[in-house]
Amino acid sequence: MEYAIQLSLGVSNMYAIFTVRCNTCLMTSETLGNMAASSETSLHDRLLDEWGMAVVSGTVSAGERLPEPDMDGNATPSRTVTREVTRVLESMGLVTVKRKAGATANPIEAWNILDPQVIQWRLRGPHRIDALHELSQLRAAVEPMSARLSAANATPEHWATLTRAAIEMVAHSDHANESEYLDADILFHRTLLEASGNLMFAALGDVIASTLTGRTQHELMPQVADQTALGWHTEVAALIRKGDGDGAETAMRQIVDESDQAISHIAGTEA
Repeated sequence: MEYAIQLSLGVSNMYAIFTVRCNTCLMTSETLGNMAASSETSLHDRLLDEWGMAVVSGTVSAGERLPEPDMDGNATPSRTVTREVTRVLESMGLVTVKRKAGATANPIEAWNILDPQVIQWRLRGPHRIDALHELSQLRAAVEPMSARLSAANATPEHWATLTRAAIEMVAHSDHANESEYLDADILFHRTLLEASGNLMFAALGDVIASTLTGRTQHELMPQVADQTALGWHTEVAALIRKGDGDGAETAMRQIVDESDQAISHIAGTEA
């Protein structure tokens, strides 16, 4: 009986040890798998940025093939990664892929110019001021009308969000080039587009967000926000709540015009 107990305990202990060791192996394998996946994702993102920026900046001219990956001496991306990146660039209209010919850069007319990532690359490139002017012109065509429509279609939730965003912008106005102000600014303009009730306007939320984000990331925002422009944001929120479409449209147009004038000032400073 004693032998049997010892044997049972021995088997039990062996099983326990085996189980622990197997679990450790499984955990190690899972960890290694996650690390490999993370590495592939990192290479994917870096290669996408490298090639996308090369096309948008003009380093790779229209009709030229994409260069070999240059990962600053780090790991070379696999064929799977390069194929996936090429497909993403093709979906953005930046490249054309042909069998045996590889991927060649497209002219700007073929790009999906409203893709948020393409906007980000353009704002990092040598023609960022031109891109910002184009985006300001788009905003001038859309946001004032969105404000007018919002006066008729906005819900109480929209009113509350617009008001809260305007207050947050004022609260962080001494640090207008930092993330807290940017988040409030994006929230205000995205909510404005959604409150219009026009699904096409609402779909431009990411475009406007990319524009505002790009201005901040590339140091195109002043440290202290323009107080007059802040007042117009508050005014737009109040006029929408009152249902004053004419007033909301006028105030919103002033916001967009002031933004474009600020870009012109930056262009003059950089010239």
